[in-house]
Parts: sequence; structure tokens; C-alpha cells
Amino acid sequence: MTRRLILAASSLTLCCGLATAAQAECGEVTMTEMNWASSAVVTAVSKFLMEQGYGCSVVTVPSSTTPAMVSVAETGKPDILSELWINGTPSYNELQDAGKITTLADVLSDGGVESWWVPQYLVDEHPELATVEGILANPELVGGRFHNCPDGWACKNTNLDLARNFGVIDAGIEIFQHGSGETLATSIASAFENQEPWFGYYWAPTAILGKYPMVSVEMGVPYDEEIFLCAADGDCSAEGKTDWPVGPVKTIVTTDFADREPEIAELMSHVAFTNAQMGEVLAWKEANNGSNEEAAVFFLTTFPEVWSEWLSEDAKANLAALL
Repeated sequence: MTRRLILAASSLTLCCGLATAAQAECGEVTMTEMNWASSAVVTAVSKFLMEQGYGCSVVTVPSSTTPAMVSVAETGKPDILSELWINGTPSYNELQDAGKITTLADVLSDGGVESWWVPQYLVDEHPELATVEGILANPELVGGRFHNCPDGWACKNTNLDLARNFGVIDAGIEIFQHGSGETLATSIASAFENQEPWFGYYWAPTAILGKYPMVSVEMGVPYDEEIFLCAADGDCSAEGKTDWPVGPVKTIVTTDFADREPEIAELMSHVAFTNAQMGEVLAWKEANNGSNEEAAVFFLTTFPEVWSEWLSEDAKANLAALL
């Protein structure tokens, strides 16, 4: 961290105790920390604001999309799911229709971008690789491998069905499933470092796509919601082809929590990041090898005019030293 951020982090810590003591009415809050970078930043920022502005005690729950939704369905916990990509989550509509969850905000206000990608340098040399058809006709030019999502991510199921339906597997391209989001990101960085082929799934906003120029592969077909939702469901085998949508990315809470803590639900209904803001935070985090908490400090000290508008008047008073 820079000296400025170290001093800012210290001042945040000093201001905290007074705010927590002043507002003890907010109880324990459980909140996901999904296993990808932007969600972890959303959680760290929200946790700080809830604890220091509203006096909550926040417990973060490491998770990913499918386990988190199963937990909400079966146990009613965690209270808050901080970054849910609902296009790849069939159970979202089921839980909402059943009244178990309440949708509060588009936490990524520009929407989430999912796609199959290849490096720009590959397309510069072989323009045909900008399309699925061109890749299928030249699998060796992308290294004969498709980089897929890890277990627990809904995109793993989507990619498997679409790879089959588009003929990726029949073209002899290996579906390589990564063990974590970190190894998926590292594979892109390694490819660029060595100017090697790469073909697979990724999403934005991310530090990786902000740092490395990638080309979104043209699928050649329009988005079909029915096919896409089936593909994302591990219990449904999708038939047919679909493009990727620009997806809504939501903050949801259990309906019980919204009733129990309306002031916190109101706060979370305002928490939203543009892709440019999130990309800047994630790029800083990666360049400085920062923790999630340090990235939250970077956001709080860089964009006070943004997050101050999310707060109640009492919370603004508690956090006045930062405004």
C-alpha cells in the first residue's frame, strides 16, 4: 500500500470504535464473500460501512453461487448475497417467487459481461479466431484447449453444454476445468507473458480484462434465455446454441433479513459500482498485491463522493471523518 493508504487505513480504524459504540442496535449480519475478486471487494466495502456506520457485527461467509443459493433455500442464511449473477442462477427466480429473497440493487450498475475470449494478439495474427466458426476450423491456433470455470460456479455448467452444442468438443478441443478463479486468471496472464494461445471463459469487470486486451468471441447466434438458463442448471442438459447476455448482477437479501434490518437493507439497496470504478479498484489491488480490506480502503479514499450517497444521515455522521 502507498503511505497515503496506510494512513487512511489507520484513520479508518481509529474512527471505528466510536461509531460501533454509538449504534449498537444493529445485530449480527451474515454476508457472502464469493470466491471472485469483485465480490470480495463489494463485501469488504459493505462490511466496513455496516460496522462503522451502522454498528453491525458482520460475519463474512466464503462461498460461491450455487452453494450460497442452496444455503439460503435450506437454512435462510446468509442474510446478504453480495454479488449474484442471476443469468446463470436458475434458482434465483424460484426463491424470489417463493418469497424467500428480496432483490435490492444492481450492484454492478453497468451489468456483468460474460463471454468466450481469445487474446488480441491471436486475432491480430489470425482474424478468423474472432468467431466460434473460425476457432472450430483452427483448434490448433487456440492451443486445443478451452479454459473453463471451477466447481461451484454456474458458468462451469453453461460452458460444458455450450461447448458440446457448438461443437467445441467434437473439434478436439480439450475442456480444462480450473481448480479456482485464481488459476483461471493466472492462465491468462501466463499466456500473455509468453504470447501463447488461450481460449476460454472470463467476465468483466475484472483486473485481468482491464490489464490484458482480449477479444470477445462472436458466437454467431442471438441470446436465447431458455437455452441459457437450462445450460446453467446442472440438472438440465441444454440443447441448442445461444450467445452470452450482458447480465444483471444483483445484491439480494433474505426476506426475513429485510424485515428484521430495514435500515441495512436500505443501505445495501444503494451500494453499486460502475464497471470502470470496480475495474480501477481491482487493477490497483492486483498491482499492489493488496488484500480485500486494502482494496476497500482504496475505494473508500478514492470515491468518497460515491459511497457517501449510500448512507443514512446518522451513518454519515459516524463516518464524517472520512467525508
